[in-house]
Amino acid sequence: MAPRAVLIGPPGSGKSTIASRLATLWHVERRDTDDDIESRAGKAIADIFVEDGEPAFRALEREAVAEAVAHHDGVLALGGGAVLAPETQELLESYTRDGGAVVFLDVSLAAAAPRVGLNASRPLLVGNPRARWVALMDERRPVYERLATLTVSTDKVTPAQVAAHIAAAVKEQA
Repeated sequence: MAPRAVLIGPPGSGKSTIASRLATLWHVERRDTDDDIESRAGKAIADIFVEDGEPAFRALEREAVAEAVAHHDGVLALGGGAVLAPETQELLESYTRDGGAVVFLDVSLAAAAPRVGLNASRPLLVGNPRARWVALMDERRPVYERLATLTVSTDKVTPAQVAAHIAAAVKEQA
């Protein structure tokens, strides 16, 4: 069992929304590792960061990703920083070697800002949210690009259009 597609990308790229649209198109379940983490921890991600620290959050995230990739056969959305863990990179590389689709949802700051509000519910964006988002993307973009079997910009397109594009591209790759 493996996901039909794994969506990766920064905050505001539309991973959760597009995962829902894609799951509907394919008549499969959607799963979001951020939801899994909150359910397992019994609190919001922002609270995990504040009360337990980022290392505790990242440990929960690695576990959630490994569990979901091993046991979910629908569409899987990963948290923006999940790909930074070497274990997760290895897992996604193995998944793609077996024919899995990892989709990098690329987005500009101009498009991401209104979507996420760049507010306190995003712990890594506290302080100067725009500058932090740019710094996160500078760090993460090479990893997103290396892991992706497909890259799709979510700027100036609807979630339905992105989902339809992904569905067609994954079908073509199969």
